[in-house]
Amino acid sequence: MVYLSENRLLGILPHDLCSHAWELQELYLDENQLHGGIPVRIGDCTNLQIASLSSNRFSGSIPATIGNCSVLRELYLDNNNLTGNSIYSFGEIPLELGYLNALQKLALDQNRLSGLIPWTIFNISSMLAMSFTDNELSGNLPPTLGSHLPNLEWLSVEVNNLNGSIPPSISNASKLELLALARNSFSGNPSFLTSLTSCKSLESFRLTGSIPRNIHKLKKLQALSLNHNELHGVIPNQLCELPSLFGLNLEDNNFSGQIPECFPNVTSLREVYLGFNMLSSVIPSSFWDLTYLLDFSLARNNLIGSISPRLGNFKDLISMDLSGNQLSGDIPATIGNLVSLEFLDLSANNLTGIIPKTMESLRYLKQLNVSQNGLWGEIPNGGPFANMSSESFLLNPDLCGLPKFGVQQCTQGHNKHFDKLLIAVVVSIVLSLAIVAFTLTVMLRRRKKSSEERNKVKEELLASLTWRRISLLELQRATDGFDDCNLLGKGSFGRVYKGVLADDTNVAIKVFNELEGEADGNDTECEVLRNLRHRNLIKIISTCYTTGFKALVLEFMPNGSLHKWLYSHNYFLDIFKRLDILIDVASALEYLHQGYSIPVVHCDLKPSNVLLDGDLVAHLADFGISKFIGSGDSMTQTLTLATIGYMAPEFGMDGIVSTKSDVYSFGILVMEVFTRRNPTEESFQEGMSMKQWVTTLVPEGVTKYADANLLNCNSNRDFKSRESCISSIMKLALECCADTPRDRLAINDVLANLRKIKSQLQQDLCRRA
Repeated sequence: MVYLSENRLLGILPHDLCSHAWELQELYLDENQLHGGIPVRIGDCTNLQIASLSSNRFSGSIPATIGNCSVLRELYLDNNNLTGNSIYSFGEIPLELGYLNALQKLALDQNRLSGLIPWTIFNISSMLAMSFTDNELSGNLPPTLGSHLPNLEWLSVEVNNLNGSIPPSISNASKLELLALARNSFSGNPSFLTSLTSCKSLESFRLTGSIPRNIHKLKKLQALSLNHNELHGVIPNQLCELPSLFGLNLEDNNFSGQIPECFPNVTSLREVYLGFNMLSSVIPSSFWDLTYLLDFSLARNNLIGSISPRLGNFKDLISMDLSGNQLSGDIPATIGNLVSLEFLDLSANNLTGIIPKTMESLRYLKQLNVSQNGLWGEIPNGGPFANMSSESFLLNPDLCGLPKFGVQQCTQGHNKHFDKLLIAVVVSIVLSLAIVAFTLTVMLRRRKKSSEERNKVKEELLASLTWRRISLLELQRATDGFDDCNLLGKGSFGRVYKGVLADDTNVAIKVFNELEGEADGNDTECEVLRNLRHRNLIKIISTCYTTGFKALVLEFMPNGSLHKWLYSHNYFLDIFKRLDILIDVASALEYLHQGYSIPVVHCDLKPSNVLLDGDLVAHLADFGISKFIGSGDSMTQTLTLATIGYMAPEFGMDGIVSTKSDVYSFGILVMEVFTRRNPTEESFQEGMSMKQWVTTLVPEGVTKYADANLLNCNSNRDFKSRESCISSIMKLALECCADTPRDRLAINDVLANLRKIKSQLQQDLCRRA
């Protein structure tokens, strides 16, 4: 194997490349700056199985001799200048590609290829994915397109000059998940698409009539976008039988009737766009059970009734549009619970009452429109309202507030009836609380003694159930005498071995060093793990304490550390998995900082202390230098230093640690995960830190600093989505790494932002699939 990807290599490939490497099986030269032609004698590499030459500057034609590479399984020539003669002309795809009967993946997109796609390529039964996107290919697709492709999962021919009808035989490709045909000149009836039972994305095929009743057969469908068509009739309940549906877009059609009551049955549903139709009646009560929605629009229909207070359960909602209906009643005060909301349009309805002051807590709200209603009272001026203008409140004559809102100034008369009501409520609450407090005091005094006795018994019982001592002899047997072949690594205060207990349980055994000065670290880690329980913290199974020997028996993590997955060539984490791991780590930190009775600072956050279980779920480990922060304190001081490169400035200079020190380290960890640059490497010890490096390169664009593997995708649209995602992540990381603790985000805000970034990426990729 030759692996030279992403090395900024220059020059041309030698014409006799295969003469000296005829046994070569895998060739990776992608993401370089190579130019010239692909060697004609590449056909001499008869053992070649994978050839990745994408994202270079290769020109000229694809050599016909490549047909001699009879065992070739994967061929990536995308994102080059491949043509027939020169970079100013277009060339055809050689017929000989159809001779590669073992080929599974073929990428020729983003070149300058023209002419027909050889029909022989569509006869390669082993083919899993092929992409010809963004060329100048012409002609028809073969009438037998899907007849000989039983394993095909991905076919993209968008952005070409193809024409004719879409062959109905494509329905025979029963494993097809993605079919991208856009921006060609195809014609015909796409009704056969409902036969593609493995398809995950169908998008706007210029349909007329109604939604096919057999749409429910597409059990794997994730995105259904039939907006801007001329569909009519009712929205069929069969849509609720699509268990994987993530996004539903039926906007700008002629649908009538009611919104289906069965939508909550689709638990995967995150986006619903039903605007610009003729839907009527009330919003069904079941709709408010869709508490996991991210975006929904019911705008410009004929809906009546009120907005349910259950709206406040939509904690993840980012965008909501109910404008242009006939909704009446108040805006529910529970709307203040929509902590993720960014866009809200309630304009052009018949809403009355006040604008709830609870909306001041919507910290992410960027756009608000409540114009053309019958609202009255004072417009709140805190929170997001500080950035609102008069356009948000037009044609509500009874509103009052600050001059910038374009409404009348509030007077005493606007609020006097609230004052009386408020006084009555406050008095009632105070009296009730006094009675309750007195009653509880008497009861607690009577029960305190017996309660303490019960709690003591309960704690002892739980301890006996949770902990069982394991003998040193059993640990020696489990590790073959602590043989080095079972050594997993060296931690801050000892060594970690893999072991198999007598009941065949795989465990990790952390044996503490018993050197002077290290006992405190051992006891700290034991204390932390004894008291804390969270799905993203490493779990303790047992202990072994004897004279001169201390060990913790921990849950075994079969996938090792995040460090291994970032820096080993034969491991790879895609963009979603990296986001998931960071969300796991942030969840663990949120629990340490805010979920336990005494805040705990980890103090040594880095990839080697993030362990991955069998499902690649992250677990935070190594609490050897962690610190408890006493009640009423926000920080503490320590003489123990964490790992250079990850430490917050105040930690390294003064030994002061707080929960915000962990946030700083987390920011560095985020940068490392998405750049694959280690903050401890030599280049960061010569006057420039990881934070400074990222700060310098952010204005130049994501491609200057991001791990290039994360930007490899099948289309320019996917690239833009990933680029935007990584840009948002780096912005968040830099906010975590503010110079002073008070300017850093709290970990719960970091966690909320990560979840929003992930959700946005999912939406973007689904829309563009």
